[in-house]
Amino acid sequence: MLKKVSFLLSLLAVVVLSSCGSKMKGLSSEYFTVTPQVLEVIGGEIPVTIDGKFPEKFFNKKAVLTVTPILKWDGGQLSAESMTFQGEKVQGNNRTISYKEGGNFTMKTKFDYAPEMAKSALYLAFTVTKGKKTYTLPEVKVADGCIATSELYRSTIKNSNIAIGEDAFQRVIKQAKQANIMFLIQQTNLRKSELKSEDIAALKESMKDVATDTKSKVLDNVEVAAYASPDGGMSLNVDVAGGREKNTAKYVDEQMKKAKLKGYLDTDYTAEDWEGFQELVSQSNLADKELILRVLSMYKEPEEREAQIKNISSVYKELADEILPQLRRARITLNYQLIGRSDEEIMDQLAKDPKELSLEEILYASILTENVAEQEKIYTTATKLYPNDYRGYNNLAVIAYNKGDYKTAADYLAKAAKADPAAAEVNVNLGYLSLLDGDVAAAEAYMAKGAGAKVGDEALGNLYIAQGQYSRAATLLANNATNSTALAQLLNKDYNLAKKTLAAIENPNAETYYLTAVLGARTDNASLIYDGLKNAIKLDPSMAAKAAGDLEFVKYGTDATFQNLLK
Repeated sequence: MLKKVSFLLSLLAVVVLSSCGSKMKGLSSEYFTVTPQVLEVIGGEIPVTIDGKFPEKFFNKKAVLTVTPILKWDGGQLSAESMTFQGEKVQGNNRTISYKEGGNFTMKTKFDYAPEMAKSALYLAFTVTKGKKTYTLPEVKVADGCIATSELYRSTIKNSNIAIGEDAFQRVIKQAKQANIMFLIQQTNLRKSELKSEDIAALKESMKDVATDTKSKVLDNVEVAAYASPDGGMSLNVDVAGGREKNTAKYVDEQMKKAKLKGYLDTDYTAEDWEGFQELVSQSNLADKELILRVLSMYKEPEEREAQIKNISSVYKELADEILPQLRRARITLNYQLIGRSDEEIMDQLAKDPKELSLEEILYASILTENVAEQEKIYTTATKLYPNDYRGYNNLAVIAYNKGDYKTAADYLAKAAKADPAAAEVNVNLGYLSLLDGDVAAAEAYMAKGAGAKVGDEALGNLYIAQGQYSRAATLLANNATNSTALAQLLNKDYNLAKKTLAAIENPNAETYYLTAVLGARTDNASLIYDGLKNAIKLDPSMAAKAAGDLEFVKYGTDATFQNLLK
């Protein structure tokens, strides 16, 4: 009897030891949970969180197990970073899993997205090492993938407002021609030497020009502003400045009559020109100019300032010899408007001889026509006559982009960037081309340089979609009823806003209707799905194949109406 018991105990020990030392068995999918359940592309990547469980009595005490996520699709696969675990009797630095109790784990990983991954599946691969032996366990499929709605930005940006290099044309330009008449200290008479200066001569010529060229020049007024330096008494300075005003005004009135210039003569005087004094001192090379200005700022009363001016002038000879004399003057200003060509004159001159037009006039001519071929011709003219300005090339790139000719757009933008590499419009548009190529990093670099462009917010909004920053994208795009705006709102789960935006788009295209169908799928609105896909496929038949492989519509895969739409 004792021999029989002993035999049974020995047999039991062999069985136990045998079970502990046998190969590990495969796991089923029920031990793993993946978030999200259907993989989704966010910012050009597929983020995945895998929560797994090793059941009781699964993990061999002497084994090392490596778990590797693998995304597989037709024609390829991509492995993510592995996680390694070890049994209780293994000496190592990996996480130890109890044979008796098992254990849980969480893996967070991501895959760089490529379009061929749209129909894919996530597997876990298991490699076991025990001593010198290595073997694999059956792979386990844990998720399907992937929803790539965020990647639609590469289609929606084709209809975005890319940046035009605008003209700076002004039909009416204010002009001001000035001349100064200088006076001796406490004198009001006009010296002949001053009246023969180059500035006065040029002013007189300008008066004649404005008087005769009434078509392109219109007089506003002529101003006389007389001044006295602030180193005399107030009563004296009032008389001096007033006398300079009177004598200068009389002279200007005579010159206007000689030039046959009819218009207003406005006159004024400043008895103590403190502002002019402070400006000249601040611009001077005086070693103690900051001290001078600070001391003068301490005195608010004119009499006190006058006394300090005299004291300072006696110490600083430069004030008396160079600064104060410049304030004893009368300034004459001829204010007039320069009137440019009318729209009709610009277009007529463009047809006859565009060489006679300025660059701004040529660029302005482009907005006088809605004919794209005419605009292209105008921009080409701009590049030929003004090859060093970026705007002609940039705007030709815009036309090519809107036609879908991205190679030509890139060629023109290269020329525009050569003319001005810092131009905001050029950099924004280069950013758009980078987004089309899926190069988000390059797009970010370009658009940072193009922040000053008028379409900067829209460009950044599209960049944020590509980066997966959907809330920021939706905020920046909120004022534009575009496909990009609707896409940002969809991805940000603002479904009510997305619906309003899609309804407000003026010229809906296939992408507009496809987004409507996606909205329907996300809100369980079958009519939106059917109507959206019907219109999308009508405008672009390739949308049928796209919808057939889009996991947004996975719930409707067996729906007869859905299937009929795709035929």
